[in-house]
Amino acid sequence: MLVLDTLISVLSALVGTFGFGVLFHVKGKKLLFSSLGGMLGWFLYLMLFRWLDREVLCYFIVSIVISLYSEVMARWLKTPATPLAIIALIPLVPGGSLYYAIDFAVEGNWESFATKAAHTAGLAAALSVGIVLVHTVCRHIRWKHS
Repeated sequence: MLVLDTLISVLSALVGTFGFGVLFHVKGKKLLFSSLGGMLGWFLYLMLFRWLDREVLCYFIVSIVISLYSEVMARWLKTPATPLAIIALIPLVPGGSLYYAIDFAVEGNWESFATKAAHTAGLAAALSVGIVLVHTVCRHIRWKHS
């Protein structure tokens, strides 16, 4: 049953990422490869979380991998890497965590709100730092070789 749940989850990430790509007017190969990146990222997250059991660290590692994937695909497709990375990272947006943080705030459960909000901020920071790290290194490498 675990394999089936993982397969459904990964395929849902593919379809969801594809939908966001359509919403952002991404077309052709860019849509295909950004969607595959979202599926790859979600699968990697699921595997890492089973092994590491540290969500923020998993988000950081996956954001690095997906940002590298986006840089490589951007060179191959001759397009900017940022839109590919943004769309591919959609499955990792911590919307559920943010929802529960706000729900705790509405209920007046401030201790749980603070804990969940800090966790959500950690997830968002892990994504951001991973993206910025990869894009900065890639830009530095391109600048040195120009």
